[in-house]
Amino acid sequence: MNFQRFFGPHLRLVGMALLWGASWPAGRVVAQNMPPLAAASLRFLLAAAVLLPWLYWAGGMAGLRHWSAKRWLGMAAAGATGVFGYAAFFLMGLQHVPAGKAALVITLNPVLTLALAVWLFGERLNRTIALGMALAACGAVVVISHGQPLALLQGSVGAGELLILGCVVCWVTYTLIGRWLLTGVDALSATAVTSTMGAAMLLVASLVVEGPAGLQAAVLGNATAWGALAFLAFGATALAYAWYFDGVKALGAGAASGYITLVPVIGVALSALWLGESIDVSIMLGGGMAVAGTALMNWGRRPAAAVHVVAKRTAVQS
Repeated sequence: MNFQRFFGPHLRLVGMALLWGASWPAGRVVAQNMPPLAAASLRFLLAAAVLLPWLYWAGGMAGLRHWSAKRWLGMAAAGATGVFGYAAFFLMGLQHVPAGKAALVITLNPVLTLALAVWLFGERLNRTIALGMALAACGAVVVISHGQPLALLQGSVGAGELLILGCVVCWVTYTLIGRWLLTGVDALSATAVTSTMGAAMLLVASLVVEGPAGLQAAVLGNATAWGALAFLAFGATALAYAWYFDGVKALGAGAASGYITLVPVIGVALSALWLGESIDVSIMLGGGMAVAGTALMNWGRRPAAAVHVVAKRTAVQS
């Protein structure tokens, strides 16, 4: 019982990192076999089919009736960026970029989010966080440029890399919208509602851009693509969210977010094992820098009290 209580949240957070890391090779499989907008709409329609009943059983549906127009507009904006925009760029980018490389580019998410939070909300930085941000950003640049950062000055960034950077922009915007407009909304309600809204937006976009034939092609996709799509919907969206939410409740948001550092590492490893993608020097060097930088940022954001306790214990043990 004590083992489950202590280790259970940590094991579920490791499972969350595995599911989110595996979403990159799974997304690559889907992107190469289905029209991207149609596939993205099906992913979130399936996820909403799980999240909405979950919200109902948790008693969260009643609270939606009391939301203000501003909150609903915030939800629509969050759905447009965090689900519609992110999911579209995610699958369109994975049509052109190896999954492992894309997983490392996404390490820019916390860097840009924190940089804008400093500017917009006056969030404070310390030396550790600033060093982590610089290291993670440099690592992402090494990955994007194939180990030749100066080449970026000549505009030698491919369409796939730009699309994955679109993911970064959408996710950062989504995060800042959440901080600005969605304060006080529980995570399950926000995820269920934004997933449903985003699914509707993706479906409309698919019908407009790809036509009914695109949706038909996705529905009639092969078993491998459908297996990957089902994993994205139920594993990387609904189940991973549930485990992450459980970890936040048990350990706190700071400790739980530390496990996200594992996601790009797992993404690269599973892309190599599952899809046979090569891991070159720029991936290893840039990836190592990006992951180390993200870990430093998480370390620097610990509460001061926790830092004091760790320092005290270290002094006693030394």
